[in-house]
Amino acid sequence: MNMYRIYFVTFFVLLRSPQNFTKAGEQDAVRCDTQTQLIRRGCKREEIISPENNLKIVQGDSLSTLSNQPEPVQLSPQKISLRQRSGHSTTFSVSFKRAEGYPVDLYYLMDLSYSMKDDLKNVKELGKDLFAALNTITKYAQIGFGAFVDKTVLPYTNINKEKLLKPCDENDQHCQAAFGYRHVLNMTPSEDEFKNKVTEQSISGNLDSPEGSLDAMMQAAVCGDKIGWRNSSTRLIVLTTDAGFHMAGDGKLAGILEPNDKQCYMENNLYSKSSEMDYPSVGQLAMQLEKNNIQPIFAVTKEVENVYKQLSKMIPKSEVGVLSSDSKNVVQLIKSAYNRLSSKVTLTHDNLPANVRVVYTPKCDHAGPPGDSEGVCDNVRVGQEISFDVTVTATSCMEDKSFTIRPLGIKDTLTVTLSTNCECQCVDPQNSSHPHCTGKGQVSCGICSCSEGSIGQFCECSIGAKDERTLRASCQRQNGTECEGRGDCVCGRCKCHTTESGSSYHGDFCECDDEHCEKFLNKLCGGKGKCNCGKCECDGGYEGSACQCRVSEEGCRTLNNTVCYGRGTCKCNRCECREGYQNPRCQTCLGCTDPCQTKLNCIECLGFESGPFKKNCTVACSKSIYHEMVDQSTIQSRKCQQKDSDGCWIKFNLDQLVGEDNYKAEILKQRGKLLMKYRKLIRAVKLLHL
Repeated sequence: MNMYRIYFVTFFVLLRSPQNFTKAGEQDAVRCDTQTQLIRRGCKREEIISPENNLKIVQGDSLSTLSNQPEPVQLSPQKISLRQRSGHSTTFSVSFKRAEGYPVDLYYLMDLSYSMKDDLKNVKELGKDLFAALNTITKYAQIGFGAFVDKTVLPYTNINKEKLLKPCDENDQHCQAAFGYRHVLNMTPSEDEFKNKVTEQSISGNLDSPEGSLDAMMQAAVCGDKIGWRNSSTRLIVLTTDAGFHMAGDGKLAGILEPNDKQCYMENNLYSKSSEMDYPSVGQLAMQLEKNNIQPIFAVTKEVENVYKQLSKMIPKSEVGVLSSDSKNVVQLIKSAYNRLSSKVTLTHDNLPANVRVVYTPKCDHAGPPGDSEGVCDNVRVGQEISFDVTVTATSCMEDKSFTIRPLGIKDTLTVTLSTNCECQCVDPQNSSHPHCTGKGQVSCGICSCSEGSIGQFCECSIGAKDERTLRASCQRQNGTECEGRGDCVCGRCKCHTTESGSSYHGDFCECDDEHCEKFLNKLCGGKGKCNCGKCECDGGYEGSACQCRVSEEGCRTLNNTVCYGRGTCKCNRCECREGYQNPRCQTCLGCTDPCQTKLNCIECLGFESGPFKKNCTVACSKSIYHEMVDQSTIQSRKCQQKDSDGCWIKFNLDQLVGEDNYKAEILKQRGKLLMKYRKLIRAVKLLHL
């Protein structure tokens, strides 16, 4: 019974609980219908149970205007509890406002391969300008610094001992040993500390053109405590390079087969697993950047701009800017990219349970289209409040499943806890021996839940000596569904329900109904017959599976005025031939055995009183062959020449009469025995001469 209650609430609208609502033999499913239909059937409005969706804001702190508090609020509400009917939708509003002066953490990640030598000189001088640019955005800016080249193994780096220590040009005195990724400076608000640390850096080198950019970004993303990312800040990684990047699978060139595991491996500020673990995939990197609310800015040269634009498409909340040949424009590039990133607000979700759909409808001046993966508002100013309508739909039953909604690149989140109404909220009598259930069960939402030893719609059947399983098995056809799902098993016999139109299912297992016969011209049984257990019983003068044909044999008549030559039946004025015989009138049989062979024994006994059927020729052959002995045959339809049991040639012609095994035969009186003896004699003479 519980199964029914879940089904009703999930897919129908309303449920009624009084005991006298269903009639004997009527399906319990009729309790569930629209409010109008239930009232029409006599259900009182106050007795109708129709659970409503319920939304509760558990935490809804107001949005902050300034970031002068430890944890400024940029997204509201923060927690929602949602209880709704399965298949129904609930819509609520989510507001967002970027707090003015929100802290910014910028990690400058630089390619120190030899081709970036001139760029390093300019980067050493840009500390003042970089801080000045960030101070126009926020008073709470911090900058960190890291550098990368590539894995220190062949074929990426020359592993000659001297070359590992000094991989640059021989004339270049300022060259540091080869390395994969090095963290140089923790996040700091000090302009002087940034300048001093970067000034200490020198160029390095490697062999091939692509670099270990993804290795470096992955470590910078997952080693948060070592980098110094703050909990409440906008996090940026600025990657500057003039080369492409290695990615997952490239490590095989160096015999590195261990996949990247997205963990932090930092020892003495160096990536310790650089030569042991493969590069990360773009998907792995995108996942970790999103998880840690980090937005990358790719500051790259013109030559590799398209490469990084393609990469940016696969990493949410990322931007690409083109460096000048010596990186002098990097500060302006970062400022422009940050403005583009911060003005675009993308709301999305994480950990969405199965069978739950979320649709975002942006409410802003520059709104993107509604979508079920994200909602986008563009050109959003600092301090401007925007909102999104979020519509949640669950299509299956669940209890306390949670998922988060958040703006990409922002720490603030909204946690939605979702439950569904899949149980009837009935007020049931506590009597375990209720009269409605003949005193042998209790009422649950108007339906009897029988005590042990009793079954039936009203618990009217006592199991007795049989166990319930055996009794119910007698209501199953070929171990199938009990009463075909169309009735109730009452005392070991099926009591069939009524159909939607009001008629009844019937049959020992309720397997029959009179509503699902074949239609013709959109009428059941063509309007010329009665439907009985799925088959049409046609009125007089009509036939066919849908009574679509008038009874007639005109199209089945043959030239000799038979019906289908007696080798088929005439249905709907067309021959339905027996196996092997061909339409239109079953005259020929392409799949039948050659009658010249099958009738040989009968021909021999009828014409020459010899052969296997000699003693019972009349019994074996007289009913299937009418024969004549002739000097010259007049039948042309089938000419036969076969050897008989004496080795003689018999010539006979056959004409198939009406029916399957019915022939007329003309048998030539003269057999070919003398001719055969003459041929044997000629052959013997030839052998003697040889």
